[in-house]
Amino acid sequence: MENIAIIPARSGSKGLKDKNIKLLNGKPLIAYSIEAALESGMFSKVMVSTDSEKYAEIAKKYGAEVPFLRSSDNSGDNASSWDVVKEVLQKYSNQGIQFDSVCLLQPTSPLRNAEDIVNGYNLLREKGCNAVTSVCECDHSPLWCMTLSDDLSLKSFRESISDIPRQKLSKYYRINGAVYVRTIKYNADGCVELLSESECAYIMEKEKSVDIDYEYDFIIAEAMMNYK
Repeated sequence: MENIAIIPARSGSKGLKDKNIKLLNGKPLIAYSIEAALESGMFSKVMVSTDSEKYAEIAKKYGAEVPFLRSSDNSGDNASSWDVVKEVLQKYSNQGIQFDSVCLLQPTSPLRNAEDIVNGYNLLREKGCNAVTSVCECDHSPLWCMTLSDDLSLKSFRESISDIPRQKLSKYYRINGAVYVRTIKYNADGCVELLSESECAYIMEKEKSVDIDYEYDFIIAEAMMNYK
């Protein structure tokens, strides 16, 4: 299979300025996803999609390709990661370069490693599915969650909450944002379609599922790296 890894790294992060190139344990955040993709050996291309020349130079330093910058249409807050993926694939297709699959690797998951990427692709083959998405176990069961009324009363919650011990509750999982594999279909004129009607979950450890949004997430991720 011809596979491409796409790492989206726009420069306009509002929650934390320049989050995608902020240093984590001495390296820019995007470097961890680039290195994991390269180390996995799964890809004919490891590409960073960015709207910034500065980000592009950092990405190239760590071994990624940045053959073009992201369009202004996909550089704003309303553009999804999948909009970015489709734009990249379409630009390659227009150049006569097509792939069997794409792996979206968000730079905000720096503890995801090459093994996770390989395992995701192994699952794709073993299950015969056309999409894989990484998940991890939830920290707390949703059965222990609630909404609150204006009076902050816990009465209705106490009436509905289960007394089953935590160890006997069913496991719940959440998408952790670390690995997304999608097979690709091209129509006659080269337009791109991402297939996901048969999607399987790749279960990752909670310890590797830190998702970087805020300053304290950097502290947690760095602590986990140094602990390991």
